[in-house]
Parts: sequence; C-alpha cells; structure tokens
Amino acid sequence: MKQPPVMRYETHYGQRLIRCYAERPQSVDAMFREVSARDASRIALVDEDRRISYAELEAMVAAQAAGLVARGCQPGERIGLLLNNCAEFVSLFLAAARIGMISVPMSTRQALPEIRYVLQQSRTSVLIADAACAANIPPRAEVESLRAIFTLGATETPPPEAEPFDALACAPGPDLECPAPREEDTLCLLYTSGTTGNPKGAMITHLSAVHSVLNFEWALGLQPGDVAFLSVPASHVTGLVAIILPALRVGGTTVILRDFKARKFLERAAAERINYSLMVPAMYNLCLLDKEFERFDLSSWRVAGFGGAPMPGATIEALARALPGLVLQNVYGSTETTSPATVLPPGAITAHSDTVGIPLPVADIVVVDDAGIEVPRGTTGELLIGGPMVVPGYWENPQGNANGFVSGYWRSGDLGSMDAEGFVRVVDRRKDMINRGGFKIYSIEVENALAAHPAVVEAAVIGQPDPVLGERVQAFLWLGDGQTDAEAIRAHCAARLSDYKVPEKIVFLTGPLPRNANGKVQKTELRRLTTV
Repeated sequence: MKQPPVMRYETHYGQRLIRCYAERPQSVDAMFREVSARDASRIALVDEDRRISYAELEAMVAAQAAGLVARGCQPGERIGLLLNNCAEFVSLFLAAARIGMISVPMSTRQALPEIRYVLQQSRTSVLIADAACAANIPPRAEVESLRAIFTLGATETPPPEAEPFDALACAPGPDLECPAPREEDTLCLLYTSGTTGNPKGAMITHLSAVHSVLNFEWALGLQPGDVAFLSVPASHVTGLVAIILPALRVGGTTVILRDFKARKFLERAAAERINYSLMVPAMYNLCLLDKEFERFDLSSWRVAGFGGAPMPGATIEALARALPGLVLQNVYGSTETTSPATVLPPGAITAHSDTVGIPLPVADIVVVDDAGIEVPRGTTGELLIGGPMVVPGYWENPQGNANGFVSGYWRSGDLGSMDAEGFVRVVDRRKDMINRGGFKIYSIEVENALAAHPAVVEAAVIGQPDPVLGERVQAFLWLGDGQTDAEAIRAHCAARLSDYKVPEKIVFLTGPLPRNANGKVQKTELRRLTTV
C-alpha cells in the first residue's frame, strides 16, 4: 500500500481533537463540482439502459436543486428519499447537498410504521418516493412537518397529496446562489435499528463522509475512471458512502443494480468491465454457486471489498481459484463510523482471514474493559472508535448520544481485540443483534412487533445459523391460552417490519420462556433448542 495522505490534528464538533487528512474537499458538493467539471464527458452512472455522463448528472443536480429552492426549501431542512437504487437517488442526494438540505434515505423494504416514525422523528419537509411504495407513504396529516410529496414512476393509486417527480425539476436561474456547506454541517441522516425498538438517526456530516471517501480511495487503491458496482441498497451506508461517493471522487462509473440477483450481477459486471465491488460475503457465494460462473469474463475485477459478516474460508479459496487477480479486502465499520474504521490490507486475506484488518490512518480504535480501561494487546474488550469519520451523534436523541458516545468515541458494542501488529479481531456482539446477509436486525425490535400480536404472551428472537446468509431470524413464542399459527404471525410482522426482519422459523413453546434468577431470558437455552 502507498503512503497515506498527509495528516494533522484538528478540533471539530466543539471538543473533539482528531487526526484528519490535511488536504481534502470541504464538502461533498465541492467534491462533485470538481470532478464534474474535470471529467464532464466520462460516464458517471449506468442505470438500466441509461448512461449518464458527469455533465448530464451535473445538469440533473442543478435542475433539481433549483426546483427544491423554488418550493421554498431551506438549508438544514430534511428531504426524505424513499427510492430504490436509481440515478435519481444519486442526483437528488447531490442536489440536497448543494443547497444545504439534509437527506434522509430510507429503504423501500421498510413498512409503513417504520417510514412514518423516521419522517416524524426527522421532521422531514419533502419526500421523494418510488411510486411502488405508495401504499407505505403515510398521509401528510400524520407527519406535521411534511409539506410536499413527489412520486417517481407510474402507479394506479398515488397518494392523494403527491405530485409527479417531473414537477420538481426546473432550469436553474442565474440568481440561484447556494452558500457553500460547512464541513460540520449534517449531510444526511442514516437511521440505524435501536436497542430500544426505535431507530436512531446517525448524523453523517460532510466532514465524516469526505474522510470515509478518502479512506476508501487510499485503502482500496481506487483509480481514476474505476467502474464500481452498486449491488447493495443506496440508502445504506455501504451503498452511499462505500460505492457511490468514492466512485464520484475518482471520476469513475457507478453501475446501478436495482435488486441483487447473482446471474444479473455477473452479466452486468462482465459487460461493464467492473473494477470494484463491496458486498456481503453471501453475495459473493451466490455468484460462485452459479453453474455458469466461469463463462463470464471478470478479468477486470480488481478489488472485492466485503463486510457485515466473516468471509467463509471456502468462499475465499473458491474466489482465489476462479479470479486469481481479485484482491479480497475486509472492511469493518458501521453507520456511526460512516462506513470504514478498519480495512484488511491487500494480500493479507490468507494470513489474517480471521481479522477485520487494521485501523485506517485517521481511525483511533481503543479496546477497553467494562470499567472503560484500555486492555493489553490481544485481550478482548469492547471496541471504542474515534476519528473524523465518526458521527457527532444521533439526531435529536440526547439519551442515545449519552449511551452511544464517550469523549468523541463511539461505543461499538462489539467485543474484540487488537494484536501486536495492529490487526483487529471481532469475536462477539455485545448488542443482541442478528446479522442476516449483512442486514443488521436487533432482536428487541422484532420482539416488540411479536409482542403486539394479541395471542402472544412472551416472545424472544435469536439468530439461527445459516450457511448462505450467516443468520436467519428465529422466533420463540409462548401463547398461553392464545391461538394463532406461524403464517398469521409472519403476516402480523410483515405489516410492521422490513421483510428481512420477519421471522422465518417460529417455534411455539409449551410454557414460558426460560429465564435466569434475575428474570432475564436465557437465549443460550433457546439456541440449544435449535440443535435438538
């Protein structure tokens, strides 16, 4: 790996003294303006049959920014993006950044109650939604702050208050002047599942996003004009910060896949001469399981980042045999760290496959015990993560900030260690979290939904090991005298939760959940039940 960029210490967010890259764009908008002027004729986005140059993307951004201003949008207001992977997601995100609005990306797989909560908690002013999501858009009367709704695409039953997306964009006038965003301004709110049942809005700033982009550019060796593949949701920190923004930084191309299917991924990756991807291990495994994998020319594929779950040894070996020129690099981070905190160096996958790599140059990782005291190298403790990519906190959530951050460090909740060479191992999750194909699911969120069913007396949820997805959601229910069945329970959950959170296996117990002397559910006992 080449030497990292020059660094220096700076004070940010009032009291954080952090190591930063000395030379960097001052905002995401500044980064995009620079590359769109320099590489105007290069292809920025490939979306289905559309090939959009940087000049064309700049025109889209300018028109949409003007349209938002014409609708009275102000810096600091929130704009909801309930969109599938598409070029409009990218242009709207950049348009909002240009005029100082705060984007609130949401998954199109979210259910109505989840969407309503995010819109209410963020006090979103404008919502841009896929027409296919019309049934999950709450009425404006339920979201007091919501002034306008625009739907992208055709639908037979649009929300009564919605306007077509084409009504938003207008040609920018000569007097449209936007004050440059400040580094510490919030760029977007990315909502993470909460241990109390409600998601928290992590405040991604221009400072944190720009540093994450520079981290990816350096650690993965991204090159000018690289072709990146967006095969994860753009609304997720990985899709947005690990794929879209780094590709923009290097004047590269983002190939947009709206829904991941292994065969479609392979076809598009070969046709577009992919250079870079970042996916969960299950996606790579699904590609390898394609019986015609070897017929696709993937020789240009240079960097394969992965995260969200360990990469099975068999998958590492199979990729090495099939694509000897492909470099596998584990990336460890979270929404609160604006994606990467550690990266496995190129070529280290064989000797250090049990690690998540080493801390990035501007990352500061400390392993502490329960008392908050640093432990010796090689000793397990909780990982505290600091640096310019760590968010300043959660949106209007003092309790979440008090619980989640200490002196500028984010409490990861992950148990791990750092060895003498600086390689970090994650050995367990302190948070009671299920990892289904890279999607993080907090069991308490699912348990709360289950408990809302009138027939359910007690509910507990664990992760059931799965060879492809890593874990699947498994629920244990005690109904008492209630009556219901598994399909009714799933339908109940599907109306309240994202589809990947709905329990796939449901076990009906004949008595109460096993608990210890303190009344805590003994999930180890439940896990034992899955093996008998």
